[in-house]
Amino acid sequence: MSAHTGGTNYVAVWAWLLVLMAAGFAASFLPGARGVAVAAIFAVAVVKALIVAAYFMHLRVEPRVIYAIALVPVAIVLVLTLALLPDFAAHH
Repeated sequence: MSAHTGGTNYVAVWAWLLVLMAAGFAASFLPGARGVAVAAIFAVAVVKALIVAAYFMHLRVEPRVIYAIALVPVAIVLVLTLALLPDFAAHH
């Protein structure tokens, strides 16, 4: 384990990713509205992406300016999504 990553236990991180993958798979079998299952799957996917970025890309040991830089594309995606939302809603 290197000093740069602070002794990260990658096996534990991998195990968490497996648990979250199973949770996402199980969410596809949730009874009720399909939208709830889709929202749960996307929530699990976001958590998995954050774990991968933090531990495997070593972003948790980077300076805070990296997070500020990463927020720009996230903001652009949110703006574009919100801009296209009326088109998707009007289709139904």
